[in-house]
Amino acid sequence: MQTELSKQLGVEHAVFGFTPFPAVAAAISRAGGFGVLGAVRYTAPDDLKRDLDWIDAHVGDRPYGLDVVMPAKKVEGVSEAEVEAMIPEGHRQFVRDTLAQHGVPELAEGEASGWRITGWMEQVARTQLDVAFDHPIRLLANALGSPPADVVARAHDQDVLVAALAGSARHARKHQAAGIDIVVAQGYEAGGHTGEIATMVLTPEVVEAVAPLPVLAAGGIGSGQQVAAALALGAQGVWLGSLWLTTTEADLHAPALTRKLLAAGSGDTVRSRALTGKPARQLRTEWTDAWDDPAGPGTLPMPLQGLLVAEAVSRIQKYEVEPLLGTPVGQIVGRMSAERSVQAVFDDLTRGFERAVDRINRIAGRSGQQ
Repeated sequence: MQTELSKQLGVEHAVFGFTPFPAVAAAISRAGGFGVLGAVRYTAPDDLKRDLDWIDAHVGDRPYGLDVVMPAKKVEGVSEAEVEAMIPEGHRQFVRDTLAQHGVPELAEGEASGWRITGWMEQVARTQLDVAFDHPIRLLANALGSPPADVVARAHDQDVLVAALAGSARHARKHQAAGIDIVVAQGYEAGGHTGEIATMVLTPEVVEAVAPLPVLAAGGIGSGQQVAAALALGAQGVWLGSLWLTTTEADLHAPALTRKLLAAGSGDTVRSRALTGKPARQLRTEWTDAWDDPAGPGTLPMPLQGLLVAEAVSRIQKYEVEPLLGTPVGQIVGRMSAERSVQAVFDDLTRGFERAVDRINRIAGRSGQQ
């Protein structure tokens, strides 16, 4: 599963694996792919430094990258407290009532929310970059499109490639104009924040729009056959995220959540604003149903919604309240039916890829003889 891009980066397989877990990122790179650690959950620079140090010690000489969440336009001088003060009391009461209806216990006194995501804030994301550029990362990806121009320049000065996610050809062209090196065409099927266009349609549109810039296909990819299809559509590799959630190296801290993922089918996800305020595909739960109910107050825009529900999500996860318990995940969850190691996932991907290529070669061979 090699392409020009994978050869450029020195990896055996053109499989880019996004994950919030350092152990998974390192295992992906060791297995011959390209591990990408998600930084959005890191609120303290020392915590990110600790985990990047750990990856450095466990990845050998294999390359890896970092994924951040920051807007293209700078938003400075606004504190987290000032943003949080904008949250209406009615929405806070809705959260309290929903948790009470399901008997969700309070956190212990003095216990901080473990889910609080502030990586979208300008000052937090930039401290993450200060840490990252002190490590041998080979790729910087941004989940909110093109990062600010000075960040792109800083990455290029350190020979770090920059990738940005796109949900349409129009977005992809903007990334190209901003000097991005790799476009990730993220289809509707993907977990987390997605657009409205399916991967099968989106990938060739983006490939054509930004040629010769390399494109990675994302969304609905969890088998070697699907990897082969993505490359046949012109992608230089695939960007996989959901598939790693049920690997043995992942640390979800909630056995009940792992059980729900393993039992879920491809129709058990929903694009909801319940988590961050932007449409994000996740497991459908009574929590997402409550927020999507027209009788409710409706979700707040990003980043207010994420701050509003942070403590609630931590409580739901800590006490494993199954009716409310969920996570961002793509429609590929229907293939995630057993816990496997990252290496076992790669073995399955490579076998499926080889079968798909052999099948196409046989078809092409028969067509050539006619």
